[in-house]
Amino acid sequence: MDGGASIELTVLGSLGEIAADDWDACAGDGGATPVDPFTTHRFLAALEDSGSVGRGTGWIARHLVARRGGTVIGVLPLYAKTHSQGEYIFDHNWAHAFENAGGAYYPKLQAAVPFTPATGRRFLTRPGLEAEGRSALLQGALHLAERMEVSSLHVTFCTAAEREWGEQVGLLGRTTQQFHWLNRGYGDFDAFLADLSSRKRKAIRKERERARDFGGEIVALTGDDLLPEHWDAFWQFYQDTGSRKWGQPYLTRAFFDRMQATMRRDILLVLARRRGRWVAAALNFLGRETLFGRYWGCTEEHPFLHFELCYYQAIDWAIAHGLARVEAGAQGEHKLARGYLPAPTQSLHWIADAGFARAVAQHLRAEERAVDQEIEVLTAYGPFRRGGETPEPD
Repeated sequence: MDGGASIELTVLGSLGEIAADDWDACAGDGGATPVDPFTTHRFLAALEDSGSVGRGTGWIARHLVARRGGTVIGVLPLYAKTHSQGEYIFDHNWAHAFENAGGAYYPKLQAAVPFTPATGRRFLTRPGLEAEGRSALLQGALHLAERMEVSSLHVTFCTAAEREWGEQVGLLGRTTQQFHWLNRGYGDFDAFLADLSSRKRKAIRKERERARDFGGEIVALTGDDLLPEHWDAFWQFYQDTGSRKWGQPYLTRAFFDRMQATMRRDILLVLARRRGRWVAAALNFLGRETLFGRYWGCTEEHPFLHFELCYYQAIDWAIAHGLARVEAGAQGEHKLARGYLPAPTQSLHWIADAGFARAVAQHLRAEERAVDQEIEVLTAYGPFRRGGETPEPD
């Protein structure tokens, strides 16, 4: 590759305009299993091809591609947004404030994975070309934002390293938080429980016993063990949960067909069956070191079955397969008592209006202090034994 050649930037209206191998050479991070599957061509294309994003959804693809000498050296999953739904880094108050002052907050540009609050790289570059690829992609995104005359550019759930770099080049950094479970080298679930206080350990054991007493069986499926019938059942669960949470589910039925066709090896689906019928399920995605919990739903309510399928089965899988962590998605302080501790998540923001940018920067400084304090307090109230404490008998 000619290191002296200039970098060419193009804007794509669809993932279909770039070969999967070219995109994944940047998104794959140099490994056979990606750090996370969400920025792969197969996942983002599934969202587009299924109609989950695109015309009428408020997510319009404006992906950036950086080429040098004809070779793709970097890509950025980027969308023009006409609302703030499906992002999980909330800026609704920013929109209200800007519009109350007479501005137009939408459209905006969003570098993100739609409907997916999972931390991962957003400035995707070929290994060894990180600095120049990332810089070219950011400059391209800012140029596009100015050309489209949008109010702002947001890079959400980026890595801590990307946030640090972004702040160095003038973007605004933001800290929010989620709950993650960390594998401290546990040999099995009982070894994890031994790290907890006696009271919390007993509570989790009782929850698991109650959950498993629902009158059926629990199975964890991935790869070729996943069949169309499992997606038929999960679609029912997802529709129910999506209608209650968002009023209308974000994902279409066709998206789950695409998961079966192109991503079943990236997925762990934990299902509960009772009297010959699937009655509940939790959908997870598999990364190189992380299990990502995404969606849950059911057609029957049973005590603690939600916690079993979403949290305890995920921990079981992570321990058995040597994964470092489980990311349990957005929000939910109820996760704390089940061994999931608060962890910071990062984003970057550029705002065109200088006065509004100063106001947001002041808000973000105060917000970060509050988030840091919240993480400290919640961690102190976590279920783990304090340093130096010996395990108590059950």
